[in-house]
Amino acid sequence: MKNKKAERTIRIGLLIGTVFSLWFVPWPLVKAWIKPLPDTITEQLDQAIDQGFEGIIVYVDHAGKTPEFHASGWHNRDQKIPADPHALFKIASVGKLYHAVAITKLIGDGRLSLDKTLADYFPELADRIEYADEITLRMMVKHRSGIPNLTDTPNFWIDPPGNSDEALERVLDLPANFKPGTDYQYSNTNYLLISLLIEKVTGSSDFEYIREVILNPLGLTNTFGSIQDVNPDSLMSGYYMGVQEDIKMSDYGSMVATAHDLGIFLRALNDGSLFENNEQEIYSSIYEYNHTGLIPGYQTIAKYHKEIDAVVIQFTNTTNFDGYEWSISEIIYNRVLKIVKRD
Repeated sequence: MKNKKAERTIRIGLLIGTVFSLWFVPWPLVKAWIKPLPDTITEQLDQAIDQGFEGIIVYVDHAGKTPEFHASGWHNRDQKIPADPHALFKIASVGKLYHAVAITKLIGDGRLSLDKTLADYFPELADRIEYADEITLRMMVKHRSGIPNLTDTPNFWIDPPGNSDEALERVLDLPANFKPGTDYQYSNTNYLLISLLIEKVTGSSDFEYIREVILNPLGLTNTFGSIQDVNPDSLMSGYYMGVQEDIKMSDYGSMVATAHDLGIFLRALNDGSLFENNEQEIYSSIYEYNHTGLIPGYQTIAKYHKEIDAVVIQFTNTTNFDGYEWSISEIIYNRVLKIVKRD
């Protein structure tokens, strides 16, 4: 009798547990994942629109083939302008790849040293950033500095800083997150300091130097340092779940590029044609070759896939930091990649 009561209690417990598990299952992710793989990339992008994205762009550069451009949804929802695969897009943290290349070239020229410290380069910050005399340039590039992430500071996305000085001010005098070199933590502050260092060493803006050593040699004319430098009509609209209006003119400091320009850069980065002398060895020791980016209204996945010698880039223009949109975007990207590999 006791055993039967125990078994019944266990069954009830398992049933309750199952019900609660089903309640917390991320069904939007399951739905995106279990759908049969469509025949074409365009069909996959149409499914993405059905899953809540306002617009999506995919660029595929398969070695030896003509690049492919795909888009679905809206470039501008309010004006009913269809998504344009050649539109400009805020690439967010993908811009760090360009800054890492710029630093590499300055190191290769002997104008910077990976082993010099933040205090060496910015003595005025020695007393305002903890461990400034121990944080090397190498640590900053590799996100091992311990400097707090400026985009984690209060109200950053609601009230973004107006310039680099205002952005830096938000983290000055804060305690370090860890002792330099002992841990890893992604921090946008590292790359804010890197951009300021590029300006200090070259005497020009960081983007002017990027244009000189990266964009011009590659013939890229649709990559820009800021939304302030572009025709707003050419910029794909950005949307945040729960916010009705287009937020594309909110300025968080992102670089802007077309998928085509970004794809050309990414291939040159990965095949080494972007580098001279020992620069590729330097770069490989400090940073990665693929990247993603996320700011309100804009998600970017930019990767080179060596096994098929292909660059695949995906832009999606709808975000929600508390929802599943980033994970769904990754699922869509992986499904697009399966189609590319299959074909």
